[in-house]
Amino acid sequence: MATMTLDTLTAELQRAHGDALVAVVLYGSAARGERIEQKSDFNVLVIVRALTSASLRATAPTAKAWAAAGNPPPLILTETEWRSSRDVFAMEVADILDRHRVLAGALPTEPSAVDAAHLRHQLEFEAMGKLIALRQGILRAEGSAEQELLLLAASKSAVLVLFRTLLRVHGERGMDGSVAVVKRAAELAGFDAAPFVRVVEHVAGTATIPASEADAVLGAYHAGLERFVAHVDALVHAG
Repeated sequence: MATMTLDTLTAELQRAHGDALVAVVLYGSAARGERIEQKSDFNVLVIVRALTSASLRATAPTAKAWAAAGNPPPLILTETEWRSSRDVFAMEVADILDRHRVLAGALPTEPSAVDAAHLRHQLEFEAMGKLIALRQGILRAEGSAEQELLLLAASKSAVLVLFRTLLRVHGERGMDGSVAVVKRAAELAGFDAAPFVRVVEHVAGTATIPASEADAVLGAYHAGLERFVAHVDALVHAG
């Protein structure tokens, strides 16, 4: 099952969980129509009425095959956990509610939205974490242009999640297109969009960043993420 498809995954999940399965939901770049073939993975949420060690064991071979196809393991939550996750996983829940595709069952009607304060606080935590991770990656790269480009590409998806969340915090929803999201987040937070746009285009294969420019792009990218973190911190602690 190394080339497992979404249809196969869904069928295997239905077999493993039976009547306990509530929904199988596609979210992330694929649900937004922004998935890049061979470069983007499929993010899948699985909601069940109850979860046992036996049902997890039954799901294990499917999850292994799904990972072998280049995808993260399905996010499995009980129906109760999903309904109560709007505060702990505010960013993820908001992203799923905004853009998703139901593959089986039905997504519960609750939660229907997340609290802006929960979004702000998780955004602050996640943004600082991504900044620290980027700095650690820069240390590991040791000035290697190849490693710097890999670091930038690997950070792209997570950074875009941060930027989309910032738009939601500012009351803006429904914006698709990675470049559009980058540019709007840059306007709101006051950082230079150019290095982030270059990384988006580099990953998409539309405009490769030359090795000779990797260090400069990474430096500007780091500075932009610093400014983003400062903006989010100000939002959280305003007043």
